[in-house]
Amino acid sequence: MSPLINHRRAITPRRAAAAVLTTALLIPLAACGDGSGSAGDKSEGPGPAATKGASKADLTVLAASSLTDVFKAAGAAYEKENPGTKVTFSFAGSQELAAQVKQGAPADALVTADTKTMDGLSGDTGKPTVIAKNRLVIATGEGNPEKVGSLKDLADPKLKVVLAAPEVPVGRYSAQILDAQKIEVKPVSQEPNVRAVLSKVSLGEADAGLVYKTDAATATDKVDAIDIPDAENAIASYPAATLKTSKNGEAADAFVAWLSTPAAQEILRAAGFQQP
Repeated sequence: MSPLINHRRAITPRRAAAAVLTTALLIPLAACGDGSGSAGDKSEGPGPAATKGASKADLTVLAASSLTDVFKAAGAAYEKENPGTKVTFSFAGSQELAAQVKQGAPADALVTADTKTMDGLSGDTGKPTVIAKNRLVIATGEGNPEKVGSLKDLADPKLKVVLAAPEVPVGRYSAQILDAQKIEVKPVSQEPNVRAVLSKVSLGEADAGLVYKTDAATATDKVDAIDIPDAENAIASYPAATLKTSKNGEAADAFVAWLSTPAAQEILRAAGFQQP
C-alpha cells in the first residue's frame, strides 16, 4: 500500500476509502475499452467508434450478383476505414438470396436488386434503404456482329437471345420493358442471374441478352452495350437491410448505413450505378 493510500485511510472511513479506490480503478478501464460494447451502451454519446460507425466484427453480406465487382471495392474501402472489421460477400440472384434468408442462412445484411424481393422479407429484415439504382442495356457480342440496334430487333427468330428467368429481378425488368413495347422474344435460355446472361453473350453462346448497364461495363472487351431509351427502359432499385438474425446487429447496421455515405456512393457511381 502506498503512503498516499495509508494517509487516506488515516483520515477517511473504510467504506469511503473503498469507494474511492473502486472509482480510481474503473476510470482507466473505461478509458481503455475497445469500443465493442453492447448496443445499450449509449450514455456517453457518439465517440470515435460511433462516428466511424462500426464495432469490430466479421460480417457476412448477401448481395445481388450485379453488385459483385463494385461491392468487392466497397468492402475493401469499408475495412480500411474500420480496422478490425472484415466483410465477406455472398453473391447470387436476389431470389436465391431470399431463399437463403428464409432457410436461416447465417448472415448479417442483405442487398437485393429490387424492392419486391426485399419487401417479401419484411419479417426477416430491419427497415431497408435504397442505396443505388440501375438501368438495362442490350448486351451483344463484341462489335455487335448481328447489328442489333433496339429492343424490336430481339424479336428476330434468327437471333439467339438469352434472358434471366422471370423470378430473377433482371428477368422481371426485362419482361416488363418487352411487354410494354409489345415485343415477343423467345429466349434460347433463361438464366438464374444477370451474370449468367452476360456470360452467355460474352462466350458467344448467345447473340444478345438484357443485362444491367453496370454488368455490361465489366466486360467491355467482350460485349457491346446497346442503350435502351429511358421511355422504354426500367429502373432497378437496390435496397439494403440488416437481417434480424444477425449476431452482429450493431456492426451490420453500421455497414448498411455506410452504403449511403458519400464515400460509398462515389464507389457505386464510379461503377456506373445511379444515386438513389
